[in-house]
Amino acid sequence: MSLTHINEQGEASMVDISGKAVSRREAVAAGRIQLDPGTLALIRDNQIQKGDVLAVARIAGIQAAKQTQHLIPLCHQLALTKVAVDFVLTDDGVTATAMARTTGQTGVEMEALTAVSVALLTIYDMCKAVDKAMRIDGVHLVSKTKEAVG
Repeated sequence: MSLTHINEQGEASMVDISGKAVSRREAVAAGRIQLDPGTLALIRDNQIQKGDVLAVARIAGIQAAKQTQHLIPLCHQLALTKVAVDFVLTDDGVTATAMARTTGQTGVEMEALTAVSVALLTIYDMCKAVDKAMRIDGVHLVSKTKEAVG
């Protein structure tokens, strides 16, 4: 197996996608942040001093997906057609799921992974004053699809 981001000289290189067909692409990523039950109650009741944690984290995740090309050096600039970030509160934390969609020549996995990562980091940032034992884990790609256009 060869690495696609390495050229013949062994140097980092952006993949040439100019010969790839345009297709509809979607990726879903997920991850979680473990929180103290008291912190979860504050989030649920919108009592965190910095504001509505999940609303801010949702916007942060969407913004992050749109900035992936600036954060991950060899990612292509994509015209995202949809980014959605959703949260599920559990007994011991919050699970974040991010979906990214485009019609183009390359996938949107990195955008979905970036969105979920930054959404979780935003929750961490907004809650760090009240919860010193938070832990982010399990960030992973759930699925990716590619469908021919036309």
